[in-house]
This record gives sequence, structure tokens and C-alpha cells, in this order.
Amino acid sequence: MARRIDVTGAGGVRLAAWEFGDPPKAEQPGSGPDAVIPAQSTGGRDGRNGTAPGTAPGTAPASDADPDRTSGVLLLHGLMGRASHWASTARWLSARHRAVALDQRGHGQSEKPPEAAFTREAYVEDAEAALEQLGLTPAVLVGHAMGALTAWQLAAKRPDLVRAVVLCDMRASALGSASQREWADWFKSWPLPFATLADVRKWFGEDDPWVERPNPSRGAFYAEVMQESPDGWRPVFAPEQMLKSRETWVYDAHWEELTQVRCPALVVRGLDGELGRAEAQEMVRVLPRGEYAEVADAGHLVHYDQPEAWRAAIEPFLDGVLAP
Repeated sequence: MARRIDVTGAGGVRLAAWEFGDPPKAEQPGSGPDAVIPAQSTGGRDGRNGTAPGTAPGTAPASDADPDRTSGVLLLHGLMGRASHWASTARWLSARHRAVALDQRGHGQSEKPPEAAFTREAYVEDAEAALEQLGLTPAVLVGHAMGALTAWQLAAKRPDLVRAVVLCDMRASALGSASQREWADWFKSWPLPFATLADVRKWFGEDDPWVERPNPSRGAFYAEVMQESPDGWRPVFAPEQMLKSRETWVYDAHWEELTQVRCPALVVRGLDGELGRAEAQEMVRVLPRGEYAEVADAGHLVHYDQPEAWRAAIEPFLDGVLAP
């Protein structure tokens, strides 16, 4: 089960964090379906059913967390993702640790104000605020794609808050203007609105020009970020905000920041993902305490494509860094 805890990010943007684990034994005072109390709230409103998948109806303060689960893990999704994409990972983590997944600004059930900053600094400050407000420190940061970049930038900036990082399928090299143009064209190619979620799954899993072969898990991934609107199904995020987020890191290389990550770091790639083996191994070499893992039969959405193989790849590392 997951319960929502509200976090205040950079510039006052409200962020939805989801703590996974057993539901609280009793609902706390003032925690009805629309209540908001400091640093927490209940289920929130989703485009489909009012709550995140598998969400418990009540909340409890972060301090009421199971005392046997004292190690904190913050899960950071990639561009266009949402906290619920981490559900399978968070469930097994929550058996022994505090596992919290963050809907980053502009994503999921977090705020999407048009005037908000979608800069690298804002994303890093949001994660920093989440760690401190949730009492997770020092935490392990598990990041996918853009979330991995946020993880290593925060580890470099605030080593006192971060115990270790898991960096999944994120390149350290600059991708350049051609890549940004491709993404802008890709967003324009989406046949919005989709009539049904089945249409979403089919287009992203089969018909999307970026799909080399049918990929049902990719279709399911994108179905999870759609919400029903009067004319059909549309993404919960604004594509223009996604492009703004991406343009703040796509033109730059991030090797220097990797050298500043002093904690243990695991670089993970899917064999068919966007991070090549040579670049991944160079990242490991540059990281002062870097390790390497790869997942067979997985593309960019490693943790979503192959959840059991993903667990096998990262669990030994986590057991080592989170050992009492």
C-alpha cells in the first residue's frame, strides 16, 4: 500500500510523495479525504480514480514509520514518469526500509504551475526538500533517467544527505540540439487525444515510430501517465513543461559532477537501453566509488521492463549500503 505525503519543493511548488508499506493502523485526526496537515495529506485527486494505484485511504505522520524500517530510500522517476512506476520496487524495499517515491514537479499528482521553474536546480532542490521534510536522511537515492541525474547532482551538492545512489540508464554525455528537436517532433506526433487506454497501450507499445518491436510494458508505462479528459485520454503532464525540463540538461555533459559523488554509486543499464556499455563503464570509472550492473532483455525502462531482473541487479548493492 502507499500513502501520500505532501512536500513543499523549490519556489513553494507542492509535491506529492508516496510512502510504500503497510497502511497505518488507524487514521490520524484531520486526515480525511481532503485534509492537508503539515508535510502530509491523503490520497489527492487523480485523473482516473482519485488516488494513486494501491493507495491507502488514511495517512500517518512520517515519524510514525515502522521503527524497524529506519533506512530511507527515495525513488526518483525519469522525464514523463510518475511515482507509481516504482510500485514494484518500492514494495519489496518497504519490507525492510522506508521507501518513498516522489512525483517530481510537473509530473504525476505534483503541481504543474505554468510559471514554475523547470530547471536542474529546481529538481535538485525538490529532492533535497523531500529528504529533509520526510526525515529520510541519510538516504539512498534510486533514480531512473532524469531522476538519476537529479540523484547524482544532489549527492554531489549535499553529501551529508545521501548515503548511496543507484543510477539507472542515464547518460553523462551531452545529447545536443538534434536530440531536443527529435523530442519536440515526437511529442507532436502523438495522436492526442486517445479514445481509450487500450489505444494508448497500442500506440506506445506498437505504433510509435520510436518502437523497434512490440513492447507491451512500454505501452503500459505510458498508459499509467494518462488521465481521462472530456475529449479522451491525455497525459497528466504538459509536454511543453517536459521539453523545458529536458532542455536544462540535454546540452551539457555531466562528467564533472560524477567526480564529486563520494558515496557508493551503482550504474545500471538495460542492454537495449539508451546508455551504452562503454559510456556506463566510463561513468563507473569516473565515480570515486562506482560499481556496474546490467539487465538483459531490458530497454530504457529497465525497472519496468524487467522488475525481477532489476531487483536482482540492485538488491546486493542496497543490502551492502543499507546494512545496519
